[in-house]
Amino acid sequence: MITLISIVILIFSVIIHEVAHGYMANYLGDPTARLQGRLTLNPIKHIDPIGSIVVPLITSLSGFTFGWAKPVPYNPYNLKNRRIGEFLIALAGPASNISIALIFSLIIRYIATSMTVTSGVASFVDVASYIVVINIVLAVFNLIPLPPLDGSKLLFTVLPDQYGRIRHLLEAYAPIWVLIVVLFVWQFISPIVPYVFRLFTGL
Repeated sequence: MITLISIVILIFSVIIHEVAHGYMANYLGDPTARLQGRLTLNPIKHIDPIGSIVVPLITSLSGFTFGWAKPVPYNPYNLKNRRIGEFLIALAGPASNISIALIFSLIIRYIATSMTVTSGVASFVDVASYIVVINIVLAVFNLIPLPPLDGSKLLFTVLPDQYGRIRHLLEAYAPIWVLIVVLFVWQFISPIVPYVFRLFTGL
């Protein structure tokens, strides 16, 4: 049951993450995602069979939940200011996950201080805690500055144009970088997650 709940939370969290990218792009002048019908929370429009089903199921059975949705497309040439626009679009995804984590953290804090804890309330707090943790993980993971993660886009939009060639070279091997992050880098970054969880929820 917990595995199923974690996968459902993950799917909708990554969908919100991608839709946030699309809404920001649309706001900044690029209608690509809107015209392709991607500014919706309908899972059918976003689910990647491997990243949204197979990988979350396997990782959940291994003790953690990880996955992704189909990236929302945007055309940087439609942006009024390409550098600032790419930065804001990249930031919108992790910011949406942090916002979700903060909202449910406030709910947890309210319940902890204002309500008598019953089995039903405790169960809701457990689910809310999963929502907070998963969204913190998504935000932190996506801020790692390696392609295709949002952190790399944030980094290269603030670096001088001369680093563009390095960016294209790194992006050509994006799947390899993701594998390296999951297998080797994440173990050094993951301790941030419980710290942020305690900071947000007070638990």
